Amino acid sequence: MKRETDMKQMNKVEAAQQTNEPKVLAGDGIDRRNFLHCMAWAGTGLVWSMVAGVPTSKVLADTTSSAKKKIVEDFSFVQISDSHIGFNKAANQNVTGTLKIAIDKINAGRAGMKQPEFMIHTGDITQSSKPAEFDTAAEVIKGAKAGQVFYVPGEHDFSLDDGEQYKQRFGKGTLGNGWYSHDYKGVHFVGLNNCVQVDAMGNLGADQLAWLKADLGGLSASTPVVVFAHIPLWMVYEKWGWGTQDGETALSYMKRFGSVTVLNGHIHQIVQKVEGNVSFHTAMSTAFPQPAPGTAPGPGPMAVPAGKLESVLGVTDVKVVRGHNHLAVVDSSLAEAV
Repeated sequence: MKRETDMKQMNKVEAAQQTNEPKVLAGDGIDRRNFLHCMAWAGTGLVWSMVAGVPTSKVLADTTSSAKKKIVEDFSFVQISDSHIGFNKAANQNVTGTLKIAIDKINAGRAGMKQPEFMIHTGDITQSSKPAEFDTAAEVIKGAKAGQVFYVPGEHDFSLDDGEQYKQRFGKGTLGNGWYSHDYKGVHFVGLNNCVQVDAMGNLGADQLAWLKADLGGLSASTPVVVFAHIPLWMVYEKWGWGTQDGETALSYMKRFGSVTVLNGHIHQIVQKVEGNVSFHTAMSTAFPQPAPGTAPGPGPMAVPAGKLESVLGVTDVKVVRGHNHLAVVDSSLAEAV
């Protein structure tokens, strides 16, 4: 797959903390069997299978007379997040090694899942935004049998130089501080940068919001939309800054669409919810876990007993099936056999 070179100018539902037996809470009457079905490849990545492009029983077509009909084709992609290359404290002294395990697991595939056609990395590629850290991450990630890689930055990727290293390596052709969109097989993908924080919260800012409104404004409401950013766009836990200050404004532009999937990282654990036609999912890290909201004095790397690290890192398969209302999410830990 190749990125379009001409990028366009472009709750209250309770969150479910993911463990070995995931919970899904929804307040919209949707049959739970038809939207999020979860197991554990926890944290190293999310493999998304697009079957008919959107989980709905209706055939997707543009409804406006002037719009060109887009045909949604089946495909899959993979999400990884929070690799933190350069981190070497007690929670994981070999983050490069666990990233390699994640890539190996992606390459091995899973029965019944298509090989991903591209990869999304939802930020914190590095620990300190140093050139050597970016080099190591790129070298490992290029081993993935997943085609092109699309990135959005995390705050650690902007920590030393306001994102200059990141933008030189991964932000070419993007707008502003690294936002962009592209279409693939009838699905519209939007990459956002919300890691330039305000009062410890994620923040998009007026310029990016104006661009996002215009970018989405030209789409038919039947277009499947996937939005990815580092910090959760929705408020997971305000006390720890686990949310985006102006995220509600961004989400308001998406309410008219029949299928929206929002993919984030940052909190190093799976938390998900469904609100109307919008499904939210945060990925686990390939590096280390963090505590569940409110279970520790604050967020940060969490050490686990020896031999248990791989059980809290993994990959998440997500399959979209025609006739189902939302994405089916399947998680399995790195400790499990493929």
